[in-house]
Amino acid sequence: MPLMSVLIGVFCGLIVWAMLDQVQPQALRSIFLEELETRLNQQARETLIRFDNYVLTHTSTARLLANHRQLANYLEPIYWYRGDEDEPKFYRSTPPWLPSSSLWQSLVRPSHILLLDGDQRTREIYQLGERDLPAELEGTNELLLSERRVQASLTTLGDRPYLLISETAEDATGTEMGSLMLVAPIDEQFLAASQQGVAPNGVLVGILDADEQRFLASSDPSRLGFQKYLPDVETNYSVTAQSFSEYDGSTLNLQFATLVPHSVVEEMRDRVAGLERRQRLVAAFTFVSVFTLVFYLLSERLNRILQRVSRFSQRALGSKQPVIERGNQLFVLEDWIRQFIQLVRETREEMRQQHETEMHESEMLKQAIMETALDSIITIDRWGVIIEFNPTAEQTLGHSRQQALGKVFVELIFNQQNQPQFLRLMDDVLSSRDQHPDEMRHELTAIKRGGAAFPVELAIKPIRLKNRLAFTIYMHDISNRRRIELEIRSLAKFASESPNPILRVNRRGVIIYANSASEQLLNYWGCERAQTLPLYWRNRVSDILDSGRDWQSQVVSNEQVFSLLLTPVVDLGYVNIYGRDITVELEAERQAREHQQELIHVSRLSTMGEMATGLAHELNQPLSAIANYANGSVRRLQSSGRASEDILYALGQISSQADRAGEIIKRLRALVGKQAPVRRVADINDVIREVCSFVEFEARKTGVEIEQQLSLNALTTRIDVVQIEQVLLNLIRNALDALLEIPEDERSLVIHSQCDEGGQVLIQVLDSGPGIEPKDQARLFEPFFTTKESGMGMGLVISRTIIEDHSGTISAQPRAEGGTCFSVLLPSDRKNNEQ
Repeated sequence: MPLMSVLIGVFCGLIVWAMLDQVQPQALRSIFLEELETRLNQQARETLIRFDNYVLTHTSTARLLANHRQLANYLEPIYWYRGDEDEPKFYRSTPPWLPSSSLWQSLVRPSHILLLDGDQRTREIYQLGERDLPAELEGTNELLLSERRVQASLTTLGDRPYLLISETAEDATGTEMGSLMLVAPIDEQFLAASQQGVAPNGVLVGILDADEQRFLASSDPSRLGFQKYLPDVETNYSVTAQSFSEYDGSTLNLQFATLVPHSVVEEMRDRVAGLERRQRLVAAFTFVSVFTLVFYLLSERLNRILQRVSRFSQRALGSKQPVIERGNQLFVLEDWIRQFIQLVRETREEMRQQHETEMHESEMLKQAIMETALDSIITIDRWGVIIEFNPTAEQTLGHSRQQALGKVFVELIFNQQNQPQFLRLMDDVLSSRDQHPDEMRHELTAIKRGGAAFPVELAIKPIRLKNRLAFTIYMHDISNRRRIELEIRSLAKFASESPNPILRVNRRGVIIYANSASEQLLNYWGCERAQTLPLYWRNRVSDILDSGRDWQSQVVSNEQVFSLLLTPVVDLGYVNIYGRDITVELEAERQAREHQQELIHVSRLSTMGEMATGLAHELNQPLSAIANYANGSVRRLQSSGRASEDILYALGQISSQADRAGEIIKRLRALVGKQAPVRRVADINDVIREVCSFVEFEARKTGVEIEQQLSLNALTTRIDVVQIEQVLLNLIRNALDALLEIPEDERSLVIHSQCDEGGQVLIQVLDSGPGIEPKDQARLFEPFFTTKESGMGMGLVISRTIIEDHSGTISAQPRAEGGTCFSVLLPSDRKNNEQ
């Protein structure tokens, strides 16, 4: 049995190999030719894509130069008259309207860069190499006028191919002045650079004139010379020519050609033939070995296979295996297979129902997405007839679904001006080489049912069904986006339109932006735009960027004072400087301080007027004592019997009481006199004692003994003594007025001073009066608010102003045992306190 199996396997293997060997070579050759053609087409597409990307890089460079601030600033004062006959300005070095940068390190430099006016007349020429400017580009050129809408154009100038890239040029105000044009000759350097050195095995690229069938340029002129005709080249190369679909502005029938040497193709064909021979030998050996092995193993393992099939069918059927003691096992297997097939049919029916359910759920999900989508989704057929219209489209366009179905989309949605644009978009989608192109997005103007026009962003996605072609159109209302873009553009001009100085400085201190209002600051620093700040300010900029915190300063320039706010932008490595002319504000503050001093002085005069009776009593005591001592001295002098020592004592008392009266008058003059504020270091305890002496008569008249609980240590602080005396005098007199409302035996007034936990000087005036009503607590320090019948409501307001001017605080709180506590906090002179 094994020997017979081996012989049968060898015989069957040889027969199968002989049959396949008749078909395999032809199939391999067909596959090779198809693969060769595919690879040539793929390589041609790759070379064209690299060429397009290289041209796109030049286009981006032209856009960068056209939108550069240096060009906009250059065009700002320039105006080109249409009728003038001036010759174009010619540059061989970098012109003033171009930045001096290394833009051409990775690109082939263009031969010329032209600056054109609005009529496409050449105004300025920058020559980057030795090649002369083609005569067609001098002056006003009809070619440029006809192609001014095109950004990148391929043409021939002087029988040589050129790439012309134009970008609109605007001045600093956004006015269109003309255009900037890059003139790049498409020669061997340009073509070789466009392939970036990746063209292998001697593959060449070139520009082919399709009408005359001749080459205008190639990547290797030594192998493919200028003006060589296509039939002559095809003897040595396989040529694949492709149209320039990306350059619609070209009026010439130019094609991009990829040339693969025949030697490369022959070498590839030889490799495939050798591979074919090896595959035939391997196939013969494989077939013989496999058939031999299969028949050999089949004879030995037939029973095991039957057993495994039986167990598998038993698991699939889910029933117990029947036991048949007699009979052929193949009949048993046939019966099991019949049952298994029936089970498979039932399972297939269940899967079909499940698939239909899933399809129904998917359709419901798609319908829900269509109904809840925020964009208008419209489906049209190959001829532009609407076959689906979602609810968002109904709300946006004002047409119901029933009204829209069956209508021509372009006639229903767009006006006559936008209809050709949409039809061109549809043609681009249909003519796309890609079988699955991405949706194309464009901005058009749509029309609502009432005739209102609004901008939309439109994307077209082709849907290739089995027997027909449909298109899904996504429309998004971009009215809000247009409005936001307009606001962004207006905000971009905010800095230049601001009447205040606004500057931007990088870490090295270079001024990278300064608006027109910054001229005075630039004159103050002695520098211009794009120059560095003085050393001090450069260090400040570096410190601000390191700390990440704002910094304010003031500078004086030409009798004007500017407040500068330096704000760091750490992530981008620059500092924004915002300036503000505060000359008028400082003058207003100075006048306000003068008016405040006048008001304080008037308040002191008013206070002294109210204290006139008490002061008269104070002065009356020493003056009465002087009169008594003088009369006694006269009587003693008339009586010679008394000793001279008594007379001398009386005269001494006269002198002492006169000094006392003079001291009282001196303190009054210091308190009432109008003088400029002078701050000095003083002990607050001495100030309290002097103020208490002023109100000593009023306190005795009220029946109050002022208790002074002063700190044992000196509490020094830098103050204007007269102003602080006025504050304490006002608080004490208010307390005395409040004590008049309660019985005399309940009256008490305490003046307390100490150094609080924060090191500040604390002064408290505590009385046992009726206290402050809760409704009046928040209004105590409001102007013209008073609880007295004859009060003006300015005492506490002036007091708070004086204390805040001394960087302190004043507050009032009710006491738990009744009465009011006024607290004054003043900064301590720590140096003197520590000593």
